[in-house]
Amino acid sequence: MENYETLNKLLVQLFRDVTDMEQKGISTPEFGDITNNDLHVIEAIGIGEPKNMSTIARELSVTVGTLTIAMNSLVKKGYVERTRGREDRRVVYISLSERGRRAYEEHARFHREMLESVIGELTKEEQDTLIRALSRLQGWFQGRQRQRGTQDF
Repeated sequence: MENYETLNKLLVQLFRDVTDMEQKGISTPEFGDITNNDLHVIEAIGIGEPKNMSTIARELSVTVGTLTIAMNSLVKKGYVERTRGREDRRVVYISLSERGRRAYEEHARFHREMLESVIGELTKEEQDTLIRALSRLQGWFQGRQRQRGTQDF
């Protein structure tokens, strides 16, 4: 029971800490208007080829309607651009604006620093164990999410 309580406290606090640090890490004068949900959408859009709304919604496990609300806000804030498809004008492609790319890079830097600080102190075996444990935890979350269907932010 001691391990259960310790793990529960660690996971709950870890979730809070990561969420708080993500928000604080990007809360600069340039990105003061961005939320954690915005960051997750920006991360899903990425810096590669433009994506359509369905692809992004699927990646985030949200409905296209929910994503549309977030996307409208990100367009208004200047992080995201919409373009119509050349062959099919009904298809809307989403990509990051220059400001969105800067926010993406700042967020990616935070993640690199976080992972490097953890991995740098672990042996290869400890890293493998951590990966297996976190993969199981992620699998549990994904199973719960599938049971409930897509989620709103």
